[in-house]
Amino acid sequence: MDGERLDELGFNMFFMLLILAGNETTRNAISGGMLAFSENRKQWQKLLDDQSLLPSATEEILRYVSPVITMRRAATCDTQIAGQPVRENDKIVMFYPSANRDADVFGNPHDFDVTRDPNPHLAFGWGPHFCLGANLARGEIRGIFSELLTRLPDIEVSGPVRRLRSSTVNSIKSMPVQFTPER
Repeated sequence: MDGERLDELGFNMFFMLLILAGNETTRNAISGGMLAFSENRKQWQKLLDDQSLLPSATEEILRYVSPVITMRRAATCDTQIAGQPVRENDKIVMFYPSANRDADVFGNPHDFDVTRDPNPHLAFGWGPHFCLGANLARGEIRGIFSELLTRLPDIEVSGPVRRLRSSTVNSIKSMPVQFTPER
């Protein structure tokens, strides 16, 4: 960082961040996506009928589920956000689900729509804080849903969903599903 090597603690903390961020968020996007498809069976059928929609469905999963709920940053200088004065070092909190359901940006923002285009969601952040693993996460989500569509086309949630109580991540603790096993 700034031409200096990370010390052992800094390196270990960076490694933990990568492991946790890449695991927690992608896993929650996938389980949240499965729940969204179970609650919106017409969208699942649309994807079953046309798997070329998988890239846009992946983006919609990320927008709709918003695996990260909040992120806090400190202002680096005096500024304004939507006319509200912000002073240097003030803490600013971004609520991803709110941003990803902004009616000024998304038509029918509360609908789950695998054909949504454009889809300028902020699930991966933006600017210098944009997620380094965004392309990997997209690939993992596409890969899982491609296999589910092919191998378990009738998969759906079959019982109560238990959520993790968290102000940071949108996480499902358990979610029973049912499907017809492939031969």
